Amino acid sequence: MRNAPTDAEAALWDILRGRKLEGLRFRRQHPIGGYIVDFICLDEKLIIETDGSQHADNPEDGRRDRRLAELGYTVLRFWNDDVLTNPDGVALEILHRTRRV
Repeated sequence: MRNAPTDAEAALWDILRGRKLEGLRFRRQHPIGGYIVDFICLDEKLIIETDGSQHADNPEDGRRDRRLAELGYTVLRFWNDDVLTNPDGVALEILHRTRRV
C-alpha cells in the first residue's frame, strides 16, 4: 500500500509526514496488534485511518478498533472525502485529539 496509496492516504500523509503537524511523528502502514494501520503516532498512542465506502457499516472495523483500544490506542477514522475536501479540518481534529490546540 505504501507504493500505491489512495488519494486520501497520500493527501493525509502530506499533512503528517516530516513532523509538519506540530512536531508529531507519524509512521504510515505500521503493523500493530495483528493489523496494519494507515498512520500511527506512537508517542501519542494515536492511530488514524482513512476510510472509503467499503468501511460503511463494516463490523470488522469495530472489532479492530476495540482491539487497538485494548492495546491503549485511540483510533480516529476519517472518510476519504473529508480528507480530500477539508484537510485543514482533519488536521485540526487530529491536533484536538492530541491536545496540541
